[in-house]
Amino acid sequence: MSARATQWFVCAFTVAAAAAPAATTAATAKVRAPRVVAAAPVKLSTVEADTLRAALVKDRNETLEWLKSAPTSYLAAVQRRDFEDRSSLTVGRAADNDVRIDDPAVELHHLRVTVVGDSFRVEARDDSARFKVRDVEMRQATVGPSGIGVSRFTLRLSHQRYPGIIVFDPKSPGFADYKGLHWFEPDFRYRYVLALSPNPKPDTVTILSTRGNQRRAVRVGWFDFLAGGRSRRLEATRLLEPGVGENDFGIFFRDATTGKQSYALGRYVEAERRSDGLFVLDFNNAYNPACAVSDHYNCPIPPKANRLKVAIRAGEMDSHYH
Repeated sequence: MSARATQWFVCAFTVAAAAAPAATTAATAKVRAPRVVAAAPVKLSTVEADTLRAALVKDRNETLEWLKSAPTSYLAAVQRRDFEDRSSLTVGRAADNDVRIDDPAVELHHLRVTVVGDSFRVEARDDSARFKVRDVEMRQATVGPSGIGVSRFTLRLSHQRYPGIIVFDPKSPGFADYKGLHWFEPDFRYRYVLALSPNPKPDTVTILSTRGNQRRAVRVGWFDFLAGGRSRRLEATRLLEPGVGENDFGIFFRDATTGKQSYALGRYVEAERRSDGLFVLDFNNAYNPACAVSDHYNCPIPPKANRLKVAIRAGEMDSHYH
């Protein structure tokens, strides 16, 4: 479930945006790492393959249950309001709030949420208003990008340097649209153990997102691997946003299945660092961005450098929610 949890930070939509290229500055676009020997797929014993396959099936079943009913499922998202050029937004039942939640358990003027640097200052307004942080009731708190509780609702305070509030409702009508998710069959010809070729001079790049924002990231380095009989390369980036750790980097990519068997925007995959410094890059774990299901998220668009000309028939397919 780590991939889905990551979406709280990475994605917070329009399919039309899927064709838009991600940008880099002219100065940084010329940065290239020296070519290295591309990694071949790992060779697994029957027992190892069976163990990995069972783990994939378990994770996929858990993801289906999460999407179907979890209070923070993509299908539970019912509205989003971006701060844009404002520093504060109000939340409550009354019509004059920026984020209106028309439910009797929510006070007329429940909260004021203010962006303070990389954090949010949350303050209750009406005398009886309360909110929860990690199940503890409060009237005021300063929190990082995270979720807070208001009655049965969860308010996701999304930063990404383009702050917004996403409202999740466990009674969301979106659950009626549930139609599962689909994956390619596990294929360990798309699993690699390989080194990261570090960027000798880590540069800042601009990654476009589905809501039209230009999000800054550090180009960490490159992964080289064999697929379709040829050497392929993907660059890894770390978003320069609150809540993203120093070692949290992702790979946003498109391939020859994009817009056909897989989602039109592209997919994401994470490289797992091993204790020996190498990484496991397994495309069987490739997943769709949150905006493949809900239009309340802001998802990075894969950069032009990460458009593979080979079909990666592994990982999540397009389940056609849009």
